[in-house]
Amino acid sequence: MSAASMKSLTSGYCKLLTSLHLSAVSCRCISGSALRMPACDFVPEKYEAMPYEHVVEIRKKNLSAALSTYYNKPLLLHQGHMQWLFDHEGRRYLDLFAGIVTVGVGHCHPKVKEAVKKQLNHLWHTTNIYLHSPLHEYAEKLASRLPGELKVLYLTNSGSEANDLAMFMARICTNNYDIISLRSGYHGSSPYTLGATSISAYKPGVANGFGCHTTMCPDVFRGIWGGSHCRDSPVQTTRTCSCSPDCCEAKDKYIDQLKETLDTSAAKRIAAFIAEPIMGVGGVIQYPKGFLKDAYKMVRERGGLCIADEVQTGFGRTGSHFWGFQTHDVMPDIVTLAKGIGNGFPMAAVVTTEEIATSFVQALHFNTFGGNPMACAAASAVLDVIEEDGLQDNCRTVGTHMLLELSKLRDKFEIVGDVRGKGLMIGIEMVTDKETQRPLPTEEMNFIWEDCKDNGVLLGKGGLYNNIFRIKPPMCITKEDADFAVAVLDAALSKYLDKAAK
Repeated sequence: MSAASMKSLTSGYCKLLTSLHLSAVSCRCISGSALRMPACDFVPEKYEAMPYEHVVEIRKKNLSAALSTYYNKPLLLHQGHMQWLFDHEGRRYLDLFAGIVTVGVGHCHPKVKEAVKKQLNHLWHTTNIYLHSPLHEYAEKLASRLPGELKVLYLTNSGSEANDLAMFMARICTNNYDIISLRSGYHGSSPYTLGATSISAYKPGVANGFGCHTTMCPDVFRGIWGGSHCRDSPVQTTRTCSCSPDCCEAKDKYIDQLKETLDTSAAKRIAAFIAEPIMGVGGVIQYPKGFLKDAYKMVRERGGLCIADEVQTGFGRTGSHFWGFQTHDVMPDIVTLAKGIGNGFPMAAVVTTEEIATSFVQALHFNTFGGNPMACAAASAVLDVIEEDGLQDNCRTVGTHMLLELSKLRDKFEIVGDVRGKGLMIGIEMVTDKETQRPLPTEEMNFIWEDCKDNGVLLGKGGLYNNIFRIKPPMCITKEDADFAVAVLDAALSKYLDKAAK
């Protein structure tokens, strides 16, 4: 046998062994029976970097304790492929959190990867003081996907930067100062955006975000008002609702709270109102239909601009529309984008009208890495992939299917208080019982969360009380993946209740 033949045979044999190993670790024991993960034909390379123990040691010694990790034994991730992640031991996981809603089209998507490799051979960085094709090609492509007069971009590196800049723009454009946001909302951790962020865990206890005021979160599940027809979702709350078809009492009550905030806490004229179309970190909270439309009208009557924080809801994730604000039938003055914009590349954008952008020229504002050629190449490929792979429609079909299947768990388990969301932006609110709706304590949440991980499913957590499982996967997941995830969660909930009963 020739050396080349022997090498080929050896390579094939190694791949076979690796494949068999992956098949074995993909077969998870659930409730005493084996449930096989959906198939994946990707074979990761063997991990040959630092030993796990050394990585953990470096984490403790050389990285800030503020950078917390998930799980009792943190995962050491090695490779990713579409909706799958592989750890250093070759175990495969269905990623339902997507790098915190960032890997929109899939880990290492081939088209995005090729676009970055091609750009890598041409130009890495120049800043935007020069002309280069990737920046301008992307600006034209992104602007064409935004409605109305939202055609002028300013590129930054993160959602915090984008929201910070949007707030700055609004203040300069209106010559007003006060900014209104919703309680439980998250808009970043810079000194400006911390004022608009309304979750105490992110507040450092020092002065931040002057001129920011919050109004009541219009949460139709946990809030004071809500009914069974409030949400733009396949799954509604179990609360009763006596509203007529053309009105929503909950919406009107929450709008009254906004009016009271404007009348008591802010100046007569304000700079802006900022809100996510669906709250992300706050726990996938959906507002009553018509709330944002009435809120925008009230804010504009006070001289303010309306900022749509699309950091998590953008790029087709809600399924029915490309942008989350479109699901509310509103037209914002400023839109902020990040996370899925570059499929993992540090990139974000502020999009606004020519009029608002022109007013901002009076301030010299510069961002060294904003519009980086490689990030723009990746982001441009992301837009192509969303269209070519039909990912918006996939969000609608798979997301609706998953929501309806998860709603069966709500009916089955007393501790599943609410299931909500739209497309592939889903929240599961965990409670001690449905009557009191007390948040499920962290220790109990973690038991379920860890068990899902052990059986191959990675979930996010969030909400004001950290009692909400957040499902925001790469938009390429399949119905088979969704069914597997629901089965794993079902088994974890049953296991938790069995433990609690002993």
